[in-house]
Amino acid sequence: MSATPHKTKPLQSVVQETVARCREVGLRRTKALEELLTTLLESARPMTLAELAASTRLADQCDKATVFRLLQRLVEHGVVRRLGLHERAAYFTLLVPGKHNDYLICTSCGTIEAIKAPCPVHHLEDEIRRKTGFQNLYHELEFFGVCPKCVPA
Repeated sequence: MSATPHKTKPLQSVVQETVARCREVGLRRTKALEELLTTLLESARPMTLAELAASTRLADQCDKATVFRLLQRLVEHGVVRRLGLHERAAYFTLLVPGKHNDYLICTSCGTIEAIKAPCPVHHLEDEIRRKTGFQNLYHELEFFGVCPKCVPA
């Protein structure tokens, strides 16, 4: 479950499917939307608003305020997930059906990275689905701690 989407499907296919999901919830298809989705898909980790706005793809399309408004709408409609500690910069990652990542979050500096290990909860999720009959079941794990850069020497 932790494979990146463009390894199982072509990147453009995932972008087009995600644009279709956006259209279903009433968002307009714009070049900025497509570039934002592509940037999030290509990223190996969640990105901050500043990183997204400064990315080559988006810098030519729109300003930081437009990227922020677009991210807010995508979060509201469950297309993008906002991660991070409330007092720190928010990080954003694209939610792709059938795929997820679990994250490590540093409580000192706020950095976030995807856990590069098999998901320990996937089998539990399957069992819960079978026993309860819940549909569209998913989970998200965030582990909090102090990253190696912030640990005192």
